Amino acid sequence: MKRKTASGLAFDLANHVLMVIVLGIMVLPFLYIISYSLSDPSRLEGGFVFVPAGLSFDAYKLAFQDPAIVKGIFISVARTLTGPALMLLVTSMAGYVLTRNELVGVRFLRKFFVFTLYFSSGLIPLYLVMNYLNLLGTFMVYILPAAVSVFNMILIKTYIEGMPKGLEEAAVMDGANEFVLFFRVIFPVCLPVLAAVTLFESVNQWNAFIDTQIYNTMSPNLFSLQYVLYNTLNSTTSNLELLKSQVSNHQNIATPQSLKMAITVITVLPIACVYPFLQRFFMKGLLIGSIKG
Repeated sequence: MKRKTASGLAFDLANHVLMVIVLGIMVLPFLYIISYSLSDPSRLEGGFVFVPAGLSFDAYKLAFQDPAIVKGIFISVARTLTGPALMLLVTSMAGYVLTRNELVGVRFLRKFFVFTLYFSSGLIPLYLVMNYLNLLGTFMVYILPAAVSVFNMILIKTYIEGMPKGLEEAAVMDGANEFVLFFRVIFPVCLPVLAAVTLFESVNQWNAFIDTQIYNTMSPNLFSLQYVLYNTLNSTTSNLELLKSQVSNHQNIATPQSLKMAITVITVLPIACVYPFLQRFFMKGLLIGSIKG
């Protein structure tokens, strides 16, 4: 092995220092939020809190007593499970269709879908379409518009095109039609890229709150957890009724600030715990087939 030069060692040192700084910038805010939410409000003295000042779960107890948060968790979990499942079915089938060069008009369809990546109709026409379809104030407004993802479709199409043609030819020779060919041959082989696009959509569904703000502001029962967090962070009187009831019962009181921190942790923690385990599928789905001999 060659010995590194002084300039190479200096570069490695600067690179490691930079990565440590970036890691600190990313980790310290989360550490502060978690520590603040677990601290006893009476022992907080201001400033940054990196270690809980006394262990207290009052903010979390108060958060889970709020019906809006409980409903928000249910809505977010439901859309995170339902949305990616439908998107996976529709988008994978569309991606498979776009690989069929013998299909009449397939070149136009490819250009049409790519066109939608660069140009959109805008918010007002989209709202009018949702209103015309009677999706406003319904749970399906979270699911149906996301049923087709052109970006994910292109990923799946590219992955299928990189598969050996012998798979399809063997299935056709055995008498398989298009449905059998897709669901029993193509679909199982595409699991890496399907896992990657499912991860994309799951993260998008879990973090989404703009669609709630646009379509379901008048339907509190359909507020996602992220929209509840958004309202909480923009309100100084959040959960006022529960705070008053605690005062009347002489219980320990969680401050509005610690409550906001607790709701933030509840919102971020699930996806933060799941994402690292799914990251390997993400990398595998995007890189397999990208390098060919």
